[in-house]
Amino acid sequence: MSQMMIQAAVTMNQLQNKLDLIGNNMANSQTTGYKSRQAEFSSLLTQQVNNLTDPANAQGRLTPEGIRVGSGARLGSTNMNLNQGAIRETNRDLDVALTSENLLFQVEVTENGQVGTRYTRDGSFYLSPMENGQMMLTTSDGNPVIGNNGPISIQDGFDSIEINEYGQLLVGRNGQQTIEDQLTIVEAIRPRLLESTGQNLFQLPNLEALGFNAEEIIQETNPQTAILQSKALEQSNVDISKEMSDLLMTQRLYQFNSRTITMGDQMMGLVNQIRS
Repeated sequence: MSQMMIQAAVTMNQLQNKLDLIGNNMANSQTTGYKSRQAEFSSLLTQQVNNLTDPANAQGRLTPEGIRVGSGARLGSTNMNLNQGAIRETNRDLDVALTSENLLFQVEVTENGQVGTRYTRDGSFYLSPMENGQMMLTTSDGNPVIGNNGPISIQDGFDSIEINEYGQLLVGRNGQQTIEDQLTIVEAIRPRLLESTGQNLFQLPNLEALGFNAEEIIQETNPQTAILQSKALEQSNVDISKEMSDLLMTQRLYQFNSRTITMGDQMMGLVNQIRS
């Protein structure tokens, strides 16, 4: 296969990854607190020289030794757009929206029998009944929301419940309103280091590999600071018009590279006819 066809095939494979990314953004255009992703491409030119001094290493080898050259374009990085999304009022007591960028709610997630902490911008919370007569505050997926003393739970039998701008859970009983818990909200100091785990959740990366401490990425906020808007939700920051234009451009690039392979095949066919 010619180098031109190899280059086009490599680029098409990476363009498919970008199409998948655009499709994921468009599918989450109505997801509360979702942050869009963008693909950044870079030129690909690699050379590798294999020097095998031991003849035993060459046993079973199907390709000749020497320089390998890779060319085309590859997906260099996937960047997350952390801009604040529009805030929409819902008039629902357990809906809260973070009013500043890089702020996150903490939730508890159990995977494969292991309990871990995840982070999200989705402030659509619900009450889930427990066996001991209490109600647990959870996300829409049923993950417990973390407060000052771990997962937030309150005794059933209340008259009203709401969350104020400080993240305090105000519960009304017998005409009196008391603060029974408070959301633990954190700030991402290096938000681009957070890893997406699906379901609109993030987690800390491998800290040992990066050489960071958890405090260098995530820090708790001042509980006396008003950082929430009650009875409202932050919308996705996906720009549909931009995603559509990126989709059309990426599809056209895919077609161009596909045409390159077709032309390369036709040229090889002409060369073979001339030789014959």
